Amino acid sequence: MNQVTHIPYVHIDTRGQGPDVVMLHGWGVNSAVFTPLQESLSEYRVHYVDLPGFGLSQPIAGELSDWIEALVQALPPQAIWAGWSLGGLVATQVALSHPSHIKALVTIASSPCFMAREAEAWPGIPSEVLNQFGEQLEQNLPRTIERFLAIQAMGSETAKEDIKQLRDLVLARPLPHATALTQGLEMLAGIDLRTQIPTIEQPWLRIWGRLDGLVPRRVQPKMPTATQIEDVILAKASHAPFISHRDEFLQAFLPWLARQTR
Repeated sequence: MNQVTHIPYVHIDTRGQGPDVVMLHGWGVNSAVFTPLQESLSEYRVHYVDLPGFGLSQPIAGELSDWIEALVQALPPQAIWAGWSLGGLVATQVALSHPSHIKALVTIASSPCFMAREAEAWPGIPSEVLNQFGEQLEQNLPRTIERFLAIQAMGSETAKEDIKQLRDLVLARPLPHATALTQGLEMLAGIDLRTQIPTIEQPWLRIWGRLDGLVPRRVQPKMPTATQIEDVILAKASHAPFISHRDEFLQAFLPWLARQTR
């Protein structure tokens, strides 16, 4: 059963029947990036969300907390939330601020602090890279999105094919609103959840690409560990492991989902 909803502002494409799973995409794209996973996730009721201002969702003024209030209102309680990149940051914040709303958490190629913090030896995106994207957004939106897609595939053995697949899926929907792109960059640059994440009590699966150019492999060893946390590192994957290494990604994701929904 497929269902499309808009509650308020947020476009959600709900597919399948079963336990609820929420999928959140990253910066510059939309939920169509998860199209290659839809068949494999058919045993679940999956809510493919366009974040505010991306894809078919309307922009929402404000900051991350405003996005989260709209998402929590629009999505069922006690779902498993899975977020890729910026979407992982959003899902992590929901787990922190609305813990009773999330049954379990999955972060894919995501970090609690995307910006490099040199004084603390924290690996991440150099500030000048995000600044460049901010400046280029005002000059050439489509070109900026395409360049960012190329960075996401960097390091992957199938980079050229990955970029084409990402681009084809993403451009099937409208380009993001410039305001949402700016909001997203500000979130990537400014949000730091490192001191809060040890309080997360839900089961938490973290999937990493060892060749990721945006979330360096040095992030994972600095993350908190606990009995309910599981890390999976895909040795040849970059920032979009569900595109470049879909089978290996699903070999980690599907058994974990099954354990959470028994």
